[in-house]
Amino acid sequence: MRHPPVRARSAILSCMEASTAGARTTVATYDGYREAERAVDFLSDRGFPVERAAIVGTGLKTVEQIAGRLTTGRAALVGAGQGAMIGLLFGLLFGLFFEGPAFFGVLLYGLVAGLLFGAAFGAIAQAAQGGRRDFASVRSMQAERYEVQVDHEVSAQAKQLLAELPAA
Repeated sequence: MRHPPVRARSAILSCMEASTAGARTTVATYDGYREAERAVDFLSDRGFPVERAAIVGTGLKTVEQIAGRLTTGRAALVGAGQGAMIGLLFGLLFGLFFEGPAFFGVLLYGLVAGLLFGAAFGAIAQAAQGGRRDFASVRSMQAERYEVQVDHEVSAQAKQLLAELPAA
């Protein structure tokens, strides 16, 4: 097992120690993550010890974006596609032990078997829902605002430097 270089390990440990450090002070609040990231980058460019800073998302909410209707047929189609990819991967792995036409036979067998098993599994899993969740969606976590927080001992320096931050 390879370990990160000593310098990287010390940076990781220092970051872990900073995250468990004492009191933090909020020095700036932004509506978007990119603005908070820009502020921390500005602090870094000015030589501020950014390992003593954190970007904290507050007012978290879960947003579930509906991607579309999910029928048993569509679930079977998606399952078939995923199964085909897995079957192709296994076909390639087992195909390494064969030559010529036998290689392509193993590859085709893996593809077809994966396609069939994936379609069956997708259809059965969707049917087992009993119509309770007939849609596909993507969930994400969003914050209402982002705070730049720093260790209390360096908060005055951070506030002073952020006062110089030009408007976006």
